Amino acid sequence: MQTIRLDRTRLRNTLLLVLGSFLWGTAFVAQSVGSEYLPPFTFLAARSWLACAFLGGLALFRGRRGAGGGFWQSPRVLRRGGALCGCVLFAASAAQQMGVGSTSTAKAGFLTALYVVLVPVCGVFLGRRPRRWLWACVAACVAGLYLLCLAGHDTLALTGGEWQLLLCAVLFTAQILCVDRYSPRLDGVQLSLVQFFAVAVLSTAAAALAEGLSPAALAVLAQPAALGAVLYCGILSSGVAYTLQIVGQKDLDPTIASLAMCLESVWSALAGWVVLGQGLTPFELAGCALMFAAIVGSQLAAR
Repeated sequence: MQTIRLDRTRLRNTLLLVLGSFLWGTAFVAQSVGSEYLPPFTFLAARSWLACAFLGGLALFRGRRGAGGGFWQSPRVLRRGGALCGCVLFAASAAQQMGVGSTSTAKAGFLTALYVVLVPVCGVFLGRRPRRWLWACVAACVAGLYLLCLAGHDTLALTGGEWQLLLCAVLFTAQILCVDRYSPRLDGVQLSLVQFFAVAVLSTAAAALAEGLSPAALAVLAQPAALGAVLYCGILSSGVAYTLQIVGQKDLDPTIASLAMCLESVWSALAGWVVLGQGLTPFELAGCALMFAAIVGSQLAAR
């Protein structure tokens, strides 16, 4: 019975991460719209403060109902864990934003998602050696990523700012491992709130230094398209999806977690197909199928 409960918990947590990856993937459409109105750090600051407001209200509501161990659970650990996760997440987001402009969107997606390989490699050095079947799932996922992002479009040769995207993959690996360390010890909503408070403060400072942030710069939010993009990215992509990541990573192997989150690339391609009318080639459809198969295989490996 205990094994069945554990399997159900792993499956539930994996599905939470798949849902989070869906929100991240579909947010690419909103990010594309938002970038037409706001510079990158200003957009990141706006969505992060909105995520803080959403998560703060949710934490207070749950605290009054006695959920999450009260209003603040283990304050010292929460501050340390939230600040560390937030700093790494900000650095990863900044590296991604700076690197995206130097290469194709497809190649950027492939390089960023390489954390699916780096997470199990780092796990070996941290004493969490994945089983052989999980390594096979990782290899299948990388092959699917290649078919989805690069087959027939681009090469793997790295130039210029593409090295920043590799740095981005390393930083997202660090963020996943930080969440893996702190999520079992803390309430997911509270940890997500402190994480995004750190991101909001850092991105606001970066926007003020690099983009001349001022109240007038945020006046564009009066336009429905800009406001809708910030609302979607702030509440769903940031507030909800990253909280799902923290909750979903509890009691779950980081390698399986990275496989589930890497579906962000699949959802992004499918969203572009459905919303923007961007067609998918047979190679891209095969890549999507292979990545979904890797997720199913990871669940069988966990059993």
